[in-house]
Amino acid sequence: MKSATPKVLHTIAGRSLVHHALAAAQQLDPQRTVVVVRHERDQVAAHVQDMAPHALLADQDEVPGTGRAVECGLSALDATAMAAAVASGATGDNSVMDRRVEGAIVVTSGDVPLVDGALLQSLVDAHTHDQNSVTMLTAHVPDATGYGRVVRDQDTDDVLAIVEHKDATEAQRAISEINAGIYVFDAARLRTALESVNRDNAQGEMYLTDVIALVRRDGGRVGAMVAPHADAVEGVNDRVQLSKAGAAMNAAIVERWMRAGVTVVDPATTWIDVEVTLAADVTVLPGTHLHGRTVIAANATVGPDTTLDNVEVGQGASVTRTHASGASIGAHAQVGPYSYLRPGTRLGEHGKIGAYVETKEATLGEGTKVPHLSYVGDATVGDYTNVGAGTIVVNYDGVNKHRTVIGDHVRIGSANSLIAPLTVGAGAYTGAGAIIRHDVPSGALGLNSVPQQTIDGWVQRRRPGTPSAEAAARDADDAAGTDGLSSGAQEERAAAAKEQGEL
Repeated sequence: MKSATPKVLHTIAGRSLVHHALAAAQQLDPQRTVVVVRHERDQVAAHVQDMAPHALLADQDEVPGTGRAVECGLSALDATAMAAAVASGATGDNSVMDRRVEGAIVVTSGDVPLVDGALLQSLVDAHTHDQNSVTMLTAHVPDATGYGRVVRDQDTDDVLAIVEHKDATEAQRAISEINAGIYVFDAARLRTALESVNRDNAQGEMYLTDVIALVRRDGGRVGAMVAPHADAVEGVNDRVQLSKAGAAMNAAIVERWMRAGVTVVDPATTWIDVEVTLAADVTVLPGTHLHGRTVIAANATVGPDTTLDNVEVGQGASVTRTHASGASIGAHAQVGPYSYLRPGTRLGEHGKIGAYVETKEATLGEGTKVPHLSYVGDATVGDYTNVGAGTIVVNYDGVNKHRTVIGDHVRIGSANSLIAPLTVGAGAYTGAGAIIRHDVPSGALGLNSVPQQTIDGWVQRRRPGTPSAEAAARDADDAAGTDGLSSGAQEERAAAAKEQGEL
């Protein structure tokens, strides 16, 4: 990946690659889940514990290879099972040893994000139905370079072995069926076979694929299920494959929502994370990105050119050309265009946050409007209040943030500065251009304007020679030329002057 971030922590559709793998595994309702970690162990382990606190962690030692990784994971499962046996009061060495994990062990990879729970369940069902010792997932691909090849018996079509690309003969490299690296093992067969796996190969690794031949040698049955779509099992090894996997997952997500009753006007420019929830009859306009756990209710319209991250949008609301994060938008409310809703914004039903408005940690009541060119931060605003254009809630004194409280049915004048901490009572008004530093009681008018002063001739005296002074002079000359005559008299003078050749 050429990145400081471990590969399995790169994200698509709002989840890391390993989180996708864990989510798919969890759909099987497993008794236990174990994640084997090695590269950048601490980063990966911390992320796994955040995303899946129930999962066990197993550290792979310096012995390389997928076979060793599975052996470490199986040992962790066995140790947990034995500890549970001891805790339950089991006695005797044999009793404890018999408590090692049994049944089906599903092995999947942390870099195959398009493998979902349904595909894993199909593999488990095939394994159970056919009573296999091992059931592996395979795929047919046009270019199998770099993949392990599935070698089958020409007569029975049974799987004989998996041969890694670097160890394959020319004939084996011509095989198009590849190993997807996802298996279901019988626990006892897996445990026994791993004891015989060696590192006698081109890579010097302990291959999990060697288990296939060992199980067959011991009389076990090896089956294979071909994936319905090869793209679903494609791994991510670089940024190009990461992008392709992200686009494929997004296309599937968008299609799923359209089939569920959501109108997506332009799927090519719409991105929806896997944990987003959309109701029927939502309309998503072009250029819209929906991230995190965003929830959009029925009949709402979002977009165009809108990004929502962990935002709730109420029924029938409209959100246009807006960036919002950690916000809640009430039913039938209007937001945008060019609004910025920061975390903690709560807009009530039928409310409005309009053009070039920024909000943060602000609760705006039902029917309240902040139509344009304003900043409202650390504030609580009641119902049916209007905040005039250009108003700033001054919430920061350079050291601490302070809160502003505005009541119901308040009219805040245009170009106000509200200096927090501040309370404006219900039904109060503030004058245009006011700087409100003290509380305004309910029903009062808050203002601090002074009479306007007009100084005639200031520009010509203080800014002589400028375009402004010249324009003012021309305007003064034109005004003086009329001598206060009526428009009709002015027209008669102009006509007489024209006859005399003055014009």
